[in-house]
Amino acid sequence: MDQHHLALLKLHLTKGIGRIGLFKLHDYFGDFSAALHATPKQWREAGLNPGLCEKVPADSHAGLVRVLDKIQTFNISVVAFSDHDYPALLRNIYDPPALLYQRGQPVPEECFAIVGSRKASAPGMVYTKEIASDLARHDICIVSGLARGIDSAAHHGALAVKGRTVAVLGCGVDIPYPAENRQLFSTILRNNTIISEYPPGTPPQPGYFPGRNRIISGISRGVLVVEASEKSGSLITGDFAIEQGKDLFAIPGALNNPNSKGTNRLLKEGAQLVTETTDILQMLWPSRSSSEQRKIEEDFTMTLGEPARSVFETLGLNPLHSDEIARKCGLTPMELSVILLDLELQGRVQALPGHHYIRNRL
Repeated sequence: MDQHHLALLKLHLTKGIGRIGLFKLHDYFGDFSAALHATPKQWREAGLNPGLCEKVPADSHAGLVRVLDKIQTFNISVVAFSDHDYPALLRNIYDPPALLYQRGQPVPEECFAIVGSRKASAPGMVYTKEIASDLARHDICIVSGLARGIDSAAHHGALAVKGRTVAVLGCGVDIPYPAENRQLFSTILRNNTIISEYPPGTPPQPGYFPGRNRIISGISRGVLVVEASEKSGSLITGDFAIEQGKDLFAIPGALNNPNSKGTNRLLKEGAQLVTETTDILQMLWPSRSSSEQRKIEEDFTMTLGEPARSVFETLGLNPLHSDEIARKCGLTPMELSVILLDLELQGRVQALPGHHYIRNRL
């Protein structure tokens, strides 16, 4: 670690300075090393609180040795706001972190965030994986928060097609949280990215997650909320997206589903409705919006005879009960069962709980 980053780390670990204080010091001194060795009088001139100024120099911070040890042990990079590999979109929000702790690869340029309920439904998990996989196939990095539910499905969807994904944590990057996602945490680290603005060793705290959410939206060109209750933390990410001038997307849901109340409210307030991946691509990456996907599905449809073609065309992203499919296609339950089983074996249809079915993206 060079002297510039070491000085930034020492200042970041000095209690009371915070993000705003770090930027004041950098703006005034032009260099964190110079700020670190400045006098209390110079710190006051830089605009810091007089009581805080008596803490300089910050070399004696008790946790510095512990943090430096973790940085070395876990191969953590300290990415300063001024570094070339600091995410460009994050740099442009109104309250960017002064530094990031990063494990793995640098954050890619083209990112899209997918967030949602920790208590996700089975269809919500399926939608999320499919959309994340589709976007990842178009070289778009999927960003989420490594939480259970929708976040996990988003990461898994990108990884399933060997795409890029970034996990943003509300704790230190050395802490797999939640513990049930330890394996997912390790898988992401192999070829992807885990970042946080909190020093290694920092345990998760409820107050840290809103800050985490602003980073999720900050590094992304847009945010999709898949499922969210009225008080879901995912809505905080949506609020940050609006404040940051990002495009906000939501998937509609049934009126009687508590996990749809938040997303339906976002749609009423102007979020873009998403029923398929092309809704996102056409808005943010029109050059990547795929007629290609439609052509693949059309080509497969042409290989089917009737009534299998009718069944496949009836299915979409919204789960349909087998009784409804049979009614729409004019089939008996036995006839439909044979067709659905064949489509499942081909990987074109997925069965959900309660005799519901959904079309897989091709």
